[in-house]
Amino acid sequence: MGRSIREVMTDRLITLPADASLVDAGKAMQENDIGDVIVMEGDQFLGLVTDRDIVVRGIAEGKDPSSTQVRDVTSADVQTLSPDSTVAEAVDIMRSAAVRRIPVLDGDRPVGIVSIGDLAQQEDEESALADISEAPPND
Repeated sequence: MGRSIREVMTDRLITLPADASLVDAGKAMQENDIGDVIVMEGDQFLGLVTDRDIVVRGIAEGKDPSSTQVRDVTSADVQTLSPDSTVAEAVDIMRSAAVRRIPVLDGDRPVGIVSIGDLAQQEDEESALADISEAPPND
């Protein structure tokens, strides 16, 4: 059957409300050394916002990062996995959708995220990507 996503996902999630600003998202990413945050509308999963979303959909379009809400740049049409999904399913989604991160939901509740680096570390610990993913940040 293959390894489950539960075995490889990161369960330390940072969430923000949809009305948080791009500055709030950037600070959360900086403080937690991450490249994405889960965006919530109340207690419902809305989507995922990445550092790239902030730059490409926000700053590059001239939006004010202090007043632009994360909902305005959030990738809301993201594919998700369940904790019982397989690593093979995650790989298939990453390949077909050209994404590097997939939120993991238990029902409607976000419980984790799996990244291409997580998969590299699990599948081929000797790969360059696994080495990079395990390395400490270079602030």
